[in-house]
Amino acid sequence: MTIKHNQQIQKNHFRKDWQRRVRVHFDQPGRKQRRRNARIAKAAAVAPRPVDKLRPIVRCPTIKYNRRVRPGRGFSLAELKAAGIPRKLAPTIGIAVDPRRANLSEESLKVNVERLQEYRKRLILFPRRSGQTKTGDASKEDVKAAKSGDNIVRTARAALPITNAVEFEEGAIGDYEATSDNVYRTLRLARSDARLVGVREKRAKAKAEESSAAKK
Repeated sequence: MTIKHNQQIQKNHFRKDWQRRVRVHFDQPGRKQRRRNARIAKAAAVAPRPVDKLRPIVRCPTIKYNRRVRPGRGFSLAELKAAGIPRKLAPTIGIAVDPRRANLSEESLKVNVERLQEYRKRLILFPRRSGQTKTGDASKEDVKAAKSGDNIVRTARAALPITNAVEFEEGAIGDYEATSDNVYRTLRLARSDARLVGVREKRAKAKAEESSAAKK
């Protein structure tokens, strides 16, 4: 292409000296060790408090994955109200709150309310000021045991784990362990059959008319 207009170079993107600005990540092992040391230092700083927050049990989205459960973002306001925990108190005692979340089933509400109640039973709440206890604060023996570290779980995840054990009532859904069928494939085939029912009827009808015309 002929150079025009004061002989300027077109699309001159090759004088950037990019080698001076290249970013490399050779420090990944060092950063990994640094993050680990930071987690250990944080756990020591907040001890005997847990380093994480209590999360609710929620179902994974879509019909492909909703048989699994996982930790959610936070407990809904309805769950906190049913468990008798004030909304403003929950974050101060290690409970994650998500005011946007809504319960779509009684099952999820019941499971998470029981989870909150179990957490409150195990919770050892230190008094804010020594010698001044309030309602809900732990006794002196519990506080002493927590400070000594005897049988104290340091994480809420370890204290109340979320598992994916499949349990079915007899006769309700069937024995999931006994069958080897792919449930997701079965659902997709059923959906395909429902969508193509008209096309297949038309095709079968046309084939029947052709066979009857051929016999004549």
